[in-house]
Amino acid sequence: MSQKNHEPAAELWLDIVRQKVEAMRFGSIQIVVHEGRVTQVESTEKTRLNHDLPVPSRK
Repeated sequence: MSQKNHEPAAELWLDIVRQKVEAMRFGSIQIVVHEGRVTQVESTEKTRLNHDLPVPSRK
């Protein structure tokens, strides 16, 4: 197979990664490869808590 045959598939997953990165503030993106081809893109977004806020009292 020539490299040209892979370009549309590469552009697709690269666009997916770009969109996920742009939509995320904190987190990670994992690219899963199977037999030399990207088969899955996973993202995990983190929610950062402000540690300057007081801790609520427990009653």
